Amino acid sequence: MQRTSFSDFKCPAARALDSVGDWWSMLILRDAFQGLARFDEFQKSLGVAPNILTRRLKHLTEKGLFERRLYHQRPARYEYLLTEKGRDFFPVLMTLFSWGSRHIPEEDLAFLLGDAASGRERETLLVDARTGEQVTPENTSLLAGPAADDEVHERIARMRAWYLGIDA
Repeated sequence: MQRTSFSDFKCPAARALDSVGDWWSMLILRDAFQGLARFDEFQKSLGVAPNILTRRLKHLTEKGLFERRLYHQRPARYEYLLTEKGRDFFPVLMTLFSWGSRHIPEEDLAFLLGDAASGRERETLLVDARTGEQVTPENTSLLAGPAADDEVHERIARMRAWYLGIDA
């Protein structure tokens, strides 16, 4: 089945999904943040078919989230190391983890987020880096970016009218 590309979409969320885009990729990234780097480690952790894992690792490398590095000559074996772009995905995973933790039964939680130094459980919150204010649907809207065209400006105007309860 051919994946749809979102690379031409104007929305940063859609474009980000073009880089990661499926559950296997996100789970591979999760495992990389837990120290896994080699094909056999990912396969053992995920139980994913080798052909799927090969495609996902190739895609994540092509999109710049992993760097592929030779660690054994004969036979050639590679490890997959997070790049800066890949490491920047960490908050996305932590937000997804936190959301999942809030919405599954407590008795089903096998993992919690914790402070690495103290071992205390963490409570996550998305905040504005400039103000420290919590980011919520009620206090957040889209703004036009440098590449915004008339269609984007119209969409933003409709959204603002909807949030304000005005007929657009």
